[in-house]
Amino acid sequence: MIRPVWIFDLDNTLHDALPHIFPHINRSMTEYLAHELKLTAEEAARLRVSYWHRYGATLLGLMRHHGTDPHDFLRRTHQFPDLDRMVVREPGLRHALRRLRGRKIVFSNAPAHYAEQVLEAMGVRRHFDAVFSIEHTRFVPKPGRKGFLRLLRAMRLNPLRCVMVEDSAENLRTAKALGMKTVWISRAVRTPAFVDLRLQSVLELPRHLSKLA
Repeated sequence: MIRPVWIFDLDNTLHDALPHIFPHINRSMTEYLAHELKLTAEEAARLRVSYWHRYGATLLGLMRHHGTDPHDFLRRTHQFPDLDRMVVREPGLRHALRRLRGRKIVFSNAPAHYAEQVLEAMGVRRHFDAVFSIEHTRFVPKPGRKGFLRLLRAMRLNPLRCVMVEDSAENLRTAKALGMKTVWISRAVRTPAFVDLRLQSVLELPRHLSKLA
């Protein structure tokens, strides 16, 4: 494949968000719901998870049922006074990105300020041409098709030239339906039919480019 456009997810694809960052975000969202909706911590936690399962993002449930300002929600739930210590970096990520020819874009359900800060903390921001965040999709999270279409239109991309690199299989299902090549970052045993390549780490990607041809 010659000069593809690489579309990367951020959390749990380019770095490991599970140990520190996701727990922090979950706590912040629960506190936000408890404060704004006058709920107990237990009620807020249940509602947060319920909206996440129902809509794919807690924010969508809040917008639909409570008229929540999405910018206020994202700002207040994605504050990290010690982000540099919370990011679990992939050693060798910069080298791996340098070996991939073509444009590189981060496509994340996270807010722009958070995505930019994480990329800077990892020292890889300069390797990406753009960051397409939840604000740019008009708050339609992956795997929603409309968010993908807004990315393609805004960046003037031909999906047949794109390679989506993700830890979420459902997000890759949408990418494949649009014509993209798909790379699943996962330790799963079985690989869905809509996944072209499964790798345990994004660092392995440069060694397997021939499998995406």
